[in-house]
Amino acid sequence: MQTLSLAPWLVATPLIGAALLLLVGRRSDRWGHWFGVLASTATFVIGLVILLDMLGVDAAERVGVHTTASWIDVGPLSVDLGFQVDPLSMTFVMLISFVGSLIHLYSVAYMSHDRDRRRFFAYLNLFVAAMLLLVLADSYLLLFVGWEGVGLASYLLIGFWDHHLPNAVAGKKAFVMNRVGDMGLIAAMMFMLATFGGVDFLTVLGTAGAVDEGTATAIGLLLLLAACGKSAQLPLQAWLGDAMAGPTPVSALIHAATMVTAGVYLLVRSGPLLEAAPDAQLVIAVVGALTLLFGAIVGCAKDDIKKALAASTMSQIGYMMLAAGLGPVGYAFAIFHLLTHGFFKAGLFLGAGSVMHAMDDDVNMRRFGGLARLLPVTAITMGLGWLAILGVPPFSGFYSKDKIIEAAFVGEGWRPWVFGIVALVGAGITAYYMSRLFFMTFMGRRRWASELAGGAGRDGAADGTPVRHPHESPWLMTLPMVVLAIGSVGLGFVLNAGDRFVHWLEPVTGHAEHHEPVLPIWLIVTLTLVLVVLGAALAFVQYAVQRVPTTPPPASALVRAARVDLHQDDVNEGLVMLPGKVLTRSMVFADRTAVDAGWLGLAGGVGRLGGWLRGLQSGYVRQYAATTLGGLGVIVLVIWLVSGQGAS
Repeated sequence: MQTLSLAPWLVATPLIGAALLLLVGRRSDRWGHWFGVLASTATFVIGLVILLDMLGVDAAERVGVHTTASWIDVGPLSVDLGFQVDPLSMTFVMLISFVGSLIHLYSVAYMSHDRDRRRFFAYLNLFVAAMLLLVLADSYLLLFVGWEGVGLASYLLIGFWDHHLPNAVAGKKAFVMNRVGDMGLIAAMMFMLATFGGVDFLTVLGTAGAVDEGTATAIGLLLLLAACGKSAQLPLQAWLGDAMAGPTPVSALIHAATMVTAGVYLLVRSGPLLEAAPDAQLVIAVVGALTLLFGAIVGCAKDDIKKALAASTMSQIGYMMLAAGLGPVGYAFAIFHLLTHGFFKAGLFLGAGSVMHAMDDDVNMRRFGGLARLLPVTAITMGLGWLAILGVPPFSGFYSKDKIIEAAFVGEGWRPWVFGIVALVGAGITAYYMSRLFFMTFMGRRRWASELAGGAGRDGAADGTPVRHPHESPWLMTLPMVVLAIGSVGLGFVLNAGDRFVHWLEPVTGHAEHHEPVLPIWLIVTLTLVLVVLGAALAFVQYAVQRVPTTPPPASALVRAARVDLHQDDVNEGLVMLPGKVLTRSMVFADRTAVDAGWLGLAGGVGRLGGWLRGLQSGYVRQYAATTLGGLGVIVLVIWLVSGQGAS
């Protein structure tokens, strides 16, 4: 490929933008936000040039590595600063740069009243640069640099409004939980170096088939641990809902096109290694299946519009993880759904930001209702994203998520039945909670007071509800929403035609033989659509027809648990935090009473001995003479005894 040498600029362009905005400081406040948009857009243009060049060559020639320099050369470890350009990495490049640029544009208006807007755009550029480095790296070690860069940027963005304590705590929580997952990637690289003698993809993945199953399983499970941290999968999912503390564009960027997709990328990229570890693949599928149900159940009980979407992201990433655990038959479908999800979920988050903009930053859907006529563009674009995530034909989710459901029914024994039924049930629950979100926000009676109605409300709004002045967002916010809505409608159909996307990824994921599921495909599709219709209909009756109370009504134990994320924080506190406190306090006590006491006792003994010896240094000549004479006497006595002993 002639444009392979442009690959480093994909990372360098947004990185330069971030550095410039941070170094110039307040002097760039007037134009810094537009410079950030320009840096991200330029990255997309560079990626598009490389993509068009790649499309012009044969499939076998669509994999290339551009080595910029020798990075590490220490003993047996030799790692180059290389950028791998292939269909998988370029899929992520286009998603990150295109959706990221739209989010940058949206942020110009959304953050217009923030005095630190320039710094916010610097962090956005840093985030994009780190994510692009992650997906373009040609080795696990360079990938890890981008991996940690994404972690840093997410910490800075989630806690951007750190003057409010809960926001700072949320950023710290995301940072710490991701470090737990990072230990898995570090340990996996240690195994790779010991087993393969390197950490670059060519060395590790090219010879993965020759490694013994035990080692491959250990590496696969460690990679899964890393993926669970970044992609918010069980048991490292608790940070995702709290990440909503950041500005809404951050939520769109993290939850749609960047951070949470990194774990899925890592596992699909490591496909040849996972294929040598069937037990690890099974665990990946199980984690994905459990997480998709976990997130869906939590989403059903959330009244915070952003946290409901966060739970949705957790669930949809669970679908992708399930597909990745199915092996070669699921790799392409995982990335396919990741790509379409990037469009409709980013659009849904930006739509949520538009609703918040109209409702004075309120996020409680119980105080919304009837906004469709007042926010027509927001309602239509979010409606298209809603239909896409439901999997209603011909919207994009129908082609991508249903492929995963069909693949889940492929296999032998109990697996296709368990995974297939879980995927089906998840689709029905998704339809319910996403319809609940849409109907509570845009349909039904207004649950906010209007100034025109004397503050007493209209159309059944209760007294004492907040007075709102809902209005449509400016075009800088609605334009990105419209573009993402177009992708939500047509992207799935375009990529699915003739299995176009599956064939596109074959140079990386390999060719997967088609296997018939245990149920006929027409029956799987029918069951999925029936569950989707039932879930949406139930939500329509409850939240569009019936009156929605402005305060949460009494609920069952399951609903109460779902409102607090199924007690995930309590579980973490009981299993990890409290035992960790006990362990650290015990170690501190042992350190003070044993280690410190022993060394301090030794030091005290030496001090006392020194004090006694110091008493011998009196400064009197007669004492020194007497001591010398006494010592001489002792020596003579010893000699006499020894000589006498020898004579006898």
